[in-house]
Amino acid sequence: MDGIELEILWSNVISIVSEQARALQRVAFSPVVREAGDLANAIFDKRARMVAQAVTGTPGHINSLGAAARNLLEVIPPETLKPGDVLITNDPWMSAGHFFDITVLTPIFRGSEIIGYCGSTIHHTDIGGYGVGSGARDIHEEGLWIPVLKLYEAGKPNETLHAMLRRNVRTPDALFGDLGAQVASGNIAAERLEMMCARYGLADIEELADEIIGRSEAATREAISKLPGGTWHGESRFDVPSGEIITLHTAVTIDPEAGDITIDFEGSSGPSPIGINVVPAYTHAYATFAVRSTLNPELPNNYGSLAPIKVVAPDECIVNAKYPAPVNARHVVGMYVPFPILKALAHVAPDQVVAEGSGAVWTIQIQGRDRAGQPFTSSMFNYSGGMGARATKDGLSAICYPTGVAAVPTEVLEASFPIAFTCKELELGSGGAGRRRGGDGQRIGYRMRTGSPWLLNAIPSRLKEGPEGLLGGGGGRAGRFEINGKAFSEARKVEMQPDDEVVMITPGGGGYGAA
Repeated sequence: MDGIELEILWSNVISIVSEQARALQRVAFSPVVREAGDLANAIFDKRARMVAQAVTGTPGHINSLGAAARNLLEVIPPETLKPGDVLITNDPWMSAGHFFDITVLTPIFRGSEIIGYCGSTIHHTDIGGYGVGSGARDIHEEGLWIPVLKLYEAGKPNETLHAMLRRNVRTPDALFGDLGAQVASGNIAAERLEMMCARYGLADIEELADEIIGRSEAATREAISKLPGGTWHGESRFDVPSGEIITLHTAVTIDPEAGDITIDFEGSSGPSPIGINVVPAYTHAYATFAVRSTLNPELPNNYGSLAPIKVVAPDECIVNAKYPAPVNARHVVGMYVPFPILKALAHVAPDQVVAEGSGAVWTIQIQGRDRAGQPFTSSMFNYSGGMGARATKDGLSAICYPTGVAAVPTEVLEASFPIAFTCKELELGSGGAGRRRGGDGQRIGYRMRTGSPWLLNAIPSRLKEGPEGLLGGGGGRAGRFEINGKAFSEARKVEMQPDDEVVMITPGGGGYGAA
């Protein structure tokens, strides 16, 4: 396939998957999808290899979706699928790591033959059980487990599954609205891909997929081959809602001859009794993000560009969760995975990495009844701190790094739920000093407009240990979580009174280089 033909077809594929993502965001019910972009969309060839992803999405969703397609098709083989079938699961070990993230996969037919698949993963408002938070003691307390099933069969809804879902969640209309958005956007992508094949006379996309994936893998291996061989270590420490200190240790081994990188988490903290354990797919997603964003961020993210990066972890490890460990708040640890890897890579590519940032977004969920007595359950909404500084630039302030989701606008939250914000401003000076300063955190305050007690699920981190600076840079300031002016940190759902005020001060990012 020559370069001009490849570029034309590649542009078509990217346009298709990006249209799929835009359609999903426009149709979705939940603010966390519609406003924050907590989602992933991808197109796969008929061997279930990820060929292309949308420009919108989070690393934890995108890279785990790349593996999810193969996992689903191992349970329901392709030869059993018919036009109009749609597969679904939220199995944490098969997709994105907790029950809230539901993966939907649609086979794309041309005539009677499957030519590929389009998939999406999004964070849903509710999935029953404990709700957003880390307080569950095992995974079965965390919500409804959907095995790999057909959500639609030959174009008709699976009525049994639909009825079971509707009766086991607090917000069924939002759940089915968002599922409908996933299915509809998948239908759009399937239609567009079939039209592309017809327009260019392609029987399928296998030759195109081989070209894209092969070139991407070769380019990644070439970038790795330019690094010095050896093993380098990195370590990050941070506190979580229970107060325990988590350590993530990595040994990053570079093999320039093979063009491989292996990341080993031996020496990291063991499993946690609260729901912050991380399944291997989510660990792999953020580990590969750290390497890809350092070496060749402009390269397409697909099966080929991820293949040279290997991730291993011991069995008794917080980033290698085993059933029935609770995993609901897996992002609290998972979003710190890039930092020890970046510290290790700083030994060989110091100008291409960033210092430690605030890490995991602070996730909030509220439940209760409004003044009219109507029940409400919010989708989670996130607040971020400062990003670590870079070699040539200061860190960004109040930015969701490494996840990349946006904050839901205050006006949208106040219009959707009985919440009133009392402040939202930068916490100036909270970023670490250095040749380049770390980004600042932010201060957010709010009360609920209810006449009765309400429930708060909050998952802050870095309340004791702020981010470290890199290569002589100063550390960022730790965060603070207050209820009515008093510090608070517990890994449980809390009953609040109508007049209580919550104030969150997120951490600043670490500085880069000596000041």
